[in-house]
Order: sequence, then structure tokens, then C-alpha cells
Amino acid sequence: MPIDSFENKRVLIMGLGQFGGGLDAAMFAAERGANVIITDTADIEKLRDSMEKLQQYPNIEYHLGGHLEKDFEQTDILIVNPAVPNENKYVLAALQKNVYVTSQISIFFDLCPAKIIGITGSNGKSTTASITAHLLSSENNRKYGNVRLSGNIGNAPLLMLLTQIKSDDLVVLELSSFQIEQLALHKQAPQISLITNLLPNHLDRYGTFEKYCQAKEHLFRLQKLDETSPAVSIFNTENDITLGWYEKYKNDNGRKCLMFSADDINDSIISSFSLPGRINLSNLAAARSIARCFDVSDENIEKSINSFKALANRLQFAAEINGVKWYNDSKSTTPESAMAAIEAFDKPVILIAGGYDKHLPFDELGVLIARKVKNTFLIGQTASKIKAAVENAGNNNSYICNSLEQAVESAAKIASEGDIVVLSPACASYDMFENYEHRGRVFCRLVNELTKKL
Repeated sequence: MPIDSFENKRVLIMGLGQFGGGLDAAMFAAERGANVIITDTADIEKLRDSMEKLQQYPNIEYHLGGHLEKDFEQTDILIVNPAVPNENKYVLAALQKNVYVTSQISIFFDLCPAKIIGITGSNGKSTTASITAHLLSSENNRKYGNVRLSGNIGNAPLLMLLTQIKSDDLVVLELSSFQIEQLALHKQAPQISLITNLLPNHLDRYGTFEKYCQAKEHLFRLQKLDETSPAVSIFNTENDITLGWYEKYKNDNGRKCLMFSADDINDSIISSFSLPGRINLSNLAAARSIARCFDVSDENIEKSINSFKALANRLQFAAEINGVKWYNDSKSTTPESAMAAIEAFDKPVILIAGGYDKHLPFDELGVLIARKVKNTFLIGQTASKIKAAVENAGNNNSYICNSLEQAVESAAKIASEGDIVVLSPACASYDMFENYEHRGRVFCRLVNELTKKL
């Protein structure tokens, strides 16, 4: 799609949302002369913050509180939010009328002049993408331009970055399964693709783990194979499914397959790395495998990694109060990510968990909690399910709380010097909070308030 193809076109944005994706697409289309309509099931009150950022564009109108089928049939271009499944009835209605259906991420792939590095996975993709960008940016003898970090990580709008990106830049993108599905509609994939791991997630959308895996695999299946400039596919050897994909793709002509493991990181690099747990060593190993594709040496990795800090809401150190350390891992939205958080510490752990029900099993998490966690305080829709899993594993030290505030206060009362208290919910946040970031902010505020009480 050429960059001038929006001029005087009717462009429908499906899903403005509150997290920037729809906002980015609306600004991009409006600035290129399109007549933009934004349709969203949410009302003005919920979208007020996003709408205020669009006040400068007279060529944008809003159809809120629901969708009108005629909007989808009478537009030239439909830009769909990643939260909307491909089989949505309004999207299908647009396709039946030969409307060009696309997405923020697909437009970016169409127009980006730089090499794209795509990183996905069930856990660790944000941290891996951030470490990758950090290592590539810190390399002193780079033969390329600026390193841009964006995508599902949400730190910078994709489309509004396009005017800044040069052909010799590198773009590091965190990609969700939803975004990968959108790319698959246009047979797009990065030249360099990496998957951190693959574990059950988003079963509320996909129904089965197999379908979730199929969505992720598009990132490798659709890479363009070229013997002159091979596609690079990078897999985690410690995950059975991704290791199987390595075996599946390793003999393709025009493709270079690589593997990584947490065991790849030598002691001198580990001593410079501040993030806790084997999961973060795996994330670092993944980032290292990409950095080495650009001739970044282990010596330079060791020099630069000591300045990398944990991302917000990802095993982020929040405070130390009376010898008790508090960590915010609100981005933990699966049982496996909560298990990784528990395993990250060699001291007694007090866990705060629970949230929106994505219909994931908690049996293995319950076993680990029963074996390793001192006390567990549970909130949200899944509190009773997690409590049952812990009790089935033979532990009765889990308690249901009415709020995150009650959970924090309860944890503070029983924590002793040397303990670790970690919010690692194992669930999404939508039952009690706007999103995981909101949940993390509330947790950090509550912990900060403890310093005045204890």
C-alpha cells in the first residue's frame, strides 16, 4: 500500500481503544488526507482520553456505543484493532463488499523501509524485545542506523514512527498472536523472527492450544525464503513445541535456523545482569542470539547489559520495607508466567495472584504454590479456582481477598524479614482493572503507602 493511498479515501477504524493502536491508525490516516470514521462499542466517557488527542483532526468522525453494518460496507479501507477476531461478522461484511481490510501492524510492514526483527512468545517477549533493542543500541561498532523498539510492547506508536525510520535502521517489534494473525492475512512476516516459548494462553479467544500455536507459527511459516539474504528463524530449545519447529524448518533453503537456551549465558555476563530468575536468563539468551546476527560480541554484551533494568510490571522491584522485598509482576497473565516468577527467587515467597478468567488450567501452578510458596492471597474471578488447585496439591495456606488492597495488607501482616512478596497474578486484569498496567500502578501505590503504616 503506497503512503499516499489514504488521500480522499473513506477509512474506517474499528476499535479506537485506550492503549494507542487505534489512536495511532486514526492519526496516520487523518494526516494523509483520509475521511476517517472511528467505530467502537465503548462510549464517549471510556474513550475520552483517546478522543482528546484527536481533536486537531477535522476529518475524523465518531460512531460510538456500537457498530453499524453500513459503515463496514461503505468504506474503502477498514483498519481493524488486534482485539477483533478475523471471523468478526462486521469484518466479514466488509470483505463481502470487497473492502480493503488491513491493520496497524500490516500497514507498518507495507511501508517500513528498514529491516524488521519480530519477537513473539507466550512469556518474556516484552523483556526479550527490550533487551534486544538495548544490546543493538549499545554496540559501539554498529554498521546500521538507529534501533527502534515498538509493537505490542506499547512504548511508541508504530505508524507515526514511519516518518522517522531510515532504510539503514533496525526495527525491533514485540508481536502478539493477534497481530501475527493480522500479518498472516497479507502473508507478511519479519526477516528475523524469534519465539521465546509457547504455553497455553488466550484460550478464551482460540478455544484450543493447537489453534493458538497455529497463530504463532505464521511468524515463521510466512517468512520470505531467500538464499542470498536468508530469513532467520530462532527457537527456544527448552520448549518442546518450539524445538519441534526448529526441526521442521531447519532444512529449508533460504532460511537460517538458530536455537537458544538459558544455559548459553556465561558467568561473566550473568554477573552483569540484574534481572532475577532463569526465565530472564532465557530472555537474555534469546536477545543475544539476535544480537550475534549483527556481530555483537559477548564482550560487548557483558559491557552493556549491566545498564539494563527490569521493565515496569515484569518482576519490577517495587520497594523494600523492613527487610521484605516487594515485586510487581502484573504483566504475568498466565499460570506459567506466575510459575516463572515464583521460581525466580531462592527466598520465601508470598504470592498475590488471581484475576480475569481466560479458562486456563491452574493445576501445575497449584502444585508449585503448594511446594514453594509461604502464603498466597487471591483476588478476582479465578481466586476460588487457584485456591482449589493449591488445596488439591495439599496446601491450605491460600486465602481469598476482596480486593488487591486487602491482599497487600494481608501479605504485609505475615511477611518476615528476608521474605519476597510478589504480585504475579497468572491471569488477565479485566475483571477488576482497566489493564495490567493499571493493576501494576495500583499495586505499587499500595506498597508505597505501606511505608507510612509499617
